[in-house]
Amino acid sequence: MTELFRDLDGGPLCPDGSVVCIGAFDGLHLGHRALVRRAVERARTLGVPAVVLSFEPLPREFFARDGKPPRLQLPRAKLSHLRELGVDKVGLLRFGAALAAVSAEDFVERQLVERLSAREVWVGPDFRFGRARAGDLDLLQRMGAEAGFTAQTIEPVLVDAAPVSSTRIRNALQAGDFASAAGLLGRPYAIGGRVVRGKQLGRTLGYPTANLRFPKTPALRGIYATWVHGIAEHPWPSVSSFGTRPTVGGVEPLLEAHLFDFQGDLYGRHVEVEFVAHLRDEEKFPDLPSLVAQMDRDAEQARAILSSPDASSHGASGPDTLSLHSTERARA
Repeated sequence: MTELFRDLDGGPLCPDGSVVCIGAFDGLHLGHRALVRRAVERARTLGVPAVVLSFEPLPREFFARDGKPPRLQLPRAKLSHLRELGVDKVGLLRFGAALAAVSAEDFVERQLVERLSAREVWVGPDFRFGRARAGDLDLLQRMGAEAGFTAQTIEPVLVDAAPVSSTRIRNALQAGDFASAAGLLGRPYAIGGRVVRGKQLGRTLGYPTANLRFPKTPALRGIYATWVHGIAEHPWPSVSSFGTRPTVGGVEPLLEAHLFDFQGDLYGRHVEVEFVAHLRDEEKFPDLPSLVAQMDRDAEQARAILSSPDASSHGASGPDTLSLHSTERARA
C-alpha cells in the first residue's frame, strides 16, 4: 500500500535511505511515467523505498492571479496512478505561502536529507523549485555531493519530435484532439471519481446522469461522446456534459454522463469517463424545452459516433496505461 504524507517537516520517513523523484506530475503522461519508472527501478536495485514528491495545490495554481489554471487530473487519480507504477511513498506537500517561502537549500535539507535520507534524486530536465524558483538540477547535484546523494535527470520523451508535456495535452484536449492527447498520455484521456447526487433535473428531462464533481479548473468543457468504464465488463456508451450548466444556473464544474439504455442505481460508486469526441461547446438556452431538443440531437450524434468502428474504446486501463481501476457509476 502506497503511503501518503502531506507535510514538509516531521520525523524520518526513510531512515535507511530512499530514491526520490520530484515534480508536479499533472496527468502523469509518458514523460512523467518514464521518470517515475526510472526512480522505482533504482529504488528496487538499492533495496530502498521509491518516493514521489509533488504538491497540492500545484505551485502554478497557488501563484495564478487571473483564475486557476486548468488541471488534467485530481489528486486521487495521481495517487492511484503512482501506486500502479510501484511507488512506495507519495508526498503531496501542502503548497501555500509557507512552503513558497522556503529556500531551495532549506527544502533539500529538510525534506530530502532529514526526512527521506535520499540516496538518489530524479527530476525532469527543466525542474525548478524553492523560493523564487532558485533551485535546479545543478543545485541538487552540488548539495548532494556534500549530503551523500546523487541528482540526475532523464532525456525528454519525444512524440512527433517534440517533448511530451502537460501543456501539449491540455492544448490537445481544448482543441478536441483526443487522439493526440492519448498519444501523449499513453492512454485515452479519462476522468474518474465517485458518483454524487445532483438536483436530479436530468431525470425529469428524460436524461438521468451520473455526476462527478471536479473541484479544480478542468482542461476541457463542453458536450462529448464518451465511454463510461466500471459499470460492466465492457465500456458503456454515453453522452456527457462537462461544465457549469449555465441554463440552470450552475456554478462549479460538474461532469454529467448520460448512459444510453442503462437502468440502475450507481450512487456512491467509482467510475471513469473516457472522452471520445467533442460535439459542441456548452451554451445557455432560453428555456428547458430548447435544452431538451438540443440534448436529443447530442444523444443522436454521440450514438452515431460511438457505434462507428473507429470509436471502439481502447479502455482507460491496460498493461501500459494508468487507469483509476474505478468501479461504478450512478444516476443523478
